[in-house]
Amino acid sequence: MSPSTPSAERMTWRARLAAFWRLLAQTGRLIVGVPDYDLYVAHMRRSHPDTPPMSREAFFAERMQARYGRGASRCC
Repeated sequence: MSPSTPSAERMTWRARLAAFWRLLAQTGRLIVGVPDYDLYVAHMRRSHPDTPPMSREAFFAERMQARYGRGASRCC
């Protein structure tokens, strides 16, 4: 095997690192309150296959309305 050819073990390590990074990024977005559209789409396809998912724009508008637009105004 040449040094430039990655071994199966190294590819597994890279795949694990990529999966860890995706999980870390998703956790960070959830901590600061940014909704995850890709996770929403995966859920809709898995749990509600007959219902088309919202567009990215509609999803974020709905999430912002749910988070900040609760009808009555608040002081904080």
